[in-house]
Amino acid sequence: MELTHDDVKKILEIIDGATHLDQIEVVYGGFHLCVQRGRETESSVRATPPLATAPQSLAPSQAARPPRRAEPMLGEGEAAVMAPMLGTFYRAPSPGAPSFVEVGQRVRADDTVCLIEVMKLFNSIKAGVDGVVTQILVENAKLVEYNQVLIVISTVA
Repeated sequence: MELTHDDVKKILEIIDGATHLDQIEVVYGGFHLCVQRGRETESSVRATPPLATAPQSLAPSQAARPPRRAEPMLGEGEAAVMAPMLGTFYRAPSPGAPSFVEVGQRVRADDTVCLIEVMKLFNSIKAGVDGVVTQILVENAKLVEYNQVLIVISTVA
């Protein structure tokens, strides 16, 4: 059985009505939904990597997941563009189109650096800072996790 759009709407309505929940994760077959209250929907930029925390087990299928990879250590004057949601990472606006950014390219804070697709909705992720792209850490069309470092930008002039 596959979840329909109406099923997802019902889940979101339940979550919205549950004021005591700050985060919920639903895993059903190949469907994975993670909702967090009080988080920005724009990409978040951090000058230091987040502390690693062990996720709570919410479903048996999560036990089969590979361990979360270590996030890169950022140097002084580096900022990370983080995934604001779980989804599929895309470097370009469409297949065959040029990538939004390349290593060595100068970016402005409001430049789109990638897309994350969630349930056929494409979310533009902004650089968040002015600087030069030094690393692109995710392969095109790969699944990314919430708060995963996608791109590193040097903010040193």
